[in-house]
Amino acid sequence: MDSEPRNRRARLRAEASQQIKAIALDLMAQGGPDAITLRAIAREMGMTPNAIYGYYATRDDLVTTLIADLYTSFVQSAEAARDALPQEDAGGRIMAWAQEFRDWALADPAGFRLVYGDPIPGYKAPPEGAAADAEARACAGLTGLVAGAWPQAHRLQSDTAYAWSDFDPALVATVRELFPDLPPEGVALALRVWGRMHGLVSLEIYGHLRHQTSDPGKVYRSEIGDLIRSLGLPAP
Repeated sequence: MDSEPRNRRARLRAEASQQIKAIALDLMAQGGPDAITLRAIAREMGMTPNAIYGYYATRDDLVTTLIADLYTSFVQSAEAARDALPQEDAGGRIMAWAQEFRDWALADPAGFRLVYGDPIPGYKAPPEGAAADAEARACAGLTGLVAGAWPQAHRLQSDTAYAWSDFDPALVATVRELFPDLPPEGVALALRVWGRMHGLVSLEIYGHLRHQTSDPGKVYRSEIGDLIRSLGLPAP
């Protein structure tokens, strides 16, 4: 009998929670990380600060939720873009992941900065991290892209020798479980690939390419194309 009122309350609560998160990102976009406070959000929503605590007990809880939501949204979209192409198209899958990363960052620069850039003063993440599941999926996804390219790429790598001890033990355990044929050199390559994807996007988001080029997207695609060719793959 009372399922409809309960459903309505749940819907209104979910809508208010989404509004709180949207306002938090707007405040950060306008005033930087320091601008995210529950009191400021309550003021924007026309609520009392105590009412906000019914949704998020502390500002850190809100920040953790924001980071987890944002990181998860990127991983989901990147996985979908990658999986739209066949596994044998290793270069195309790398390009798809890279393009989705840039598109996601440009669609929500404040979110990108929250996940990858500006630290929130005084923020303490949970012991397992703010977005442990999404981070693990992103790491596995990127490493999987390199594992798919490794049969062609390994012959073109430098003579630098790597050992499993060069990497975080948790990362090593994950890689050896998911990609047992990938050697330590492949893990190093995955980190380098990530650096090349992330570097130009970060420069663009923080405005460092604004006066250098009218088309940073073209520069980015050229960079990723060059990366793909450096792995012995045809660029899409």
